[in-house]
Amino acid sequence: MSKIRCAHILVDQEYEAKDLLKKIEEGKTFEELAKDFSNCPSGQQGGDLGEFGKGMMVAPFEKAAFALEVGELSPIVRTQFGYHLIKRIS
Repeated sequence: MSKIRCAHILVDQEYEAKDLLKKIEEGKTFEELAKDFSNCPSGQQGGDLGEFGKGMMVAPFEKAAFALEVGELSPIVRTQFGYHLIKRIS
């Protein structure tokens, strides 16, 4: 498994990430929320970051992403860019 594909939502504050988790539990789609709330340009593609291998993302993000099963959503991950929710696509 050298490459995985993930989507993410990036926000500035932890409370925003918690709020987004609630919205997902209430039935909003990850892709919808990425388009509406993500600070990353990938938000326009529903948060899709495409495929990446090890060493291509910052360490906390990479560690969380590679630990996910396909279709699984990460807990909130903090990096120097802000707070991420990561969803593994493949």
